[in-house]
Amino acid sequence: MPELGQGTRTHPIPKAAEPPGPAALRRTGALVTLVLGGLTAVPALSMDMYLPALPQVTDALHSPAATVQLTLTACLMGMALGQLVVGPMSDKWGRRRPLLIGLLVYVVATATCAFAPNAELLIGFRLLQGLAGSAGIVIARAVVRDLYDGMEMARFFSTLMLISGVAPIAAPLIGGQVLRFTDWRGIFVVLTAVGTALTLLVWRRLPETLAPERRHSGGTVEALRTMRTLLADRVFTGYMIAGGFAFAALFAYISASPFVIQEIYGASPQTFSLLFGVNSVGLIAAGQLNGKVLVGRASLNKVLAVGLTLIAAAATALLMMTAGVFGDVGLFPVAAGLFVLMSSMGVTMPNTQSLALMRTPHAAGSASALLGTSSFLVGAIASPLVGIAGEDTAVPMAVVQLACALAALACFVGLCRPWQHRPTQEADH
Repeated sequence: MPELGQGTRTHPIPKAAEPPGPAALRRTGALVTLVLGGLTAVPALSMDMYLPALPQVTDALHSPAATVQLTLTACLMGMALGQLVVGPMSDKWGRRRPLLIGLLVYVVATATCAFAPNAELLIGFRLLQGLAGSAGIVIARAVVRDLYDGMEMARFFSTLMLISGVAPIAAPLIGGQVLRFTDWRGIFVVLTAVGTALTLLVWRRLPETLAPERRHSGGTVEALRTMRTLLADRVFTGYMIAGGFAFAALFAYISASPFVIQEIYGASPQTFSLLFGVNSVGLIAAGQLNGKVLVGRASLNKVLAVGLTLIAAAATALLMMTAGVFGDVGLFPVAAGLFVLMSSMGVTMPNTQSLALMRTPHAAGSASALLGTSSFLVGAIASPLVGIAGEDTAVPMAVVQLACALAALACFVGLCRPWQHRPTQEADH
């Protein structure tokens, strides 16, 4: 049996081989973890590396800013909808084939973006880029589910956050540095190189993890039936929706924080970048605390309950501060509230994914697709609401964050009903 991460040279992995188990993944160490982390970082790289170039794209393609903004929306929607297709495909054909096809299409679509002659074609190419890039997101989660269960899966998701959490910090900085040497098209050249490197690593170092006897033989109808069955599972749906609303609170922060911190509180771009980086570090640190300390010592449901409660508390404090309940509090207390909210995501997101996927060993790809699509769609809906009252107030941001946090808590309590679970249930799945 080939170990995960072991070179396969020119001969394919035998189809009859059993998928490598958790022990094989642990023995190979950093390389495969880096590959899976890179796949989960694709959204941040594809979106955030491009952000510093938006004004340049507007000028170069002679298009309104609103039209150029649609290139971000197209990529986000592609990543959301593509997961619904790729997830069931990976349950039917295994993980490697859909992943490699998706990565190859991602590379071609990203390279094509660099040569887009107008904004309309760039929007179309970005949609294709998002559709193809969704393969990395959904299949990376499914691979983790193939190899891990229970507490080990939660620990590994927390480890992935260490890698994927760096992407939102590094991507805008990399994009800004690229623009010092070339124009906006050079960013897509860099993304093409990243996609090519990931494709080669997956091809050489990531064997098939889904055994043939565990695959689904049905077509589209069977895939839809599987998703319907998953959604009929009240507890799975509860974790899915709770995670989606928590992710929407994060999206609200990402969408609103540039104008809240710079325009309303008068911070410089450098101060904003510093605060954004500190908050991202808080998220990563909380994720590592979750994986290294909390998992195994406390119930995943209890840790998740604390994380959701902290998000709701931070959003409540932000709403009171931005609404003037305490007078003019200044930037520091608001930044502290945002730090608590962001850091709490580090224990919320890996645990909602783990608890949901524990219930679906028979359809990890479809379950991963539903988890990813729900998060992206709810986030895409919540993001525009933060500016609904204009650019002179941060109240809409706090309202959206609090509404999402309360909705997540309501789904967790009302649908998941963690008090009904046996103490050992998390480890049994």
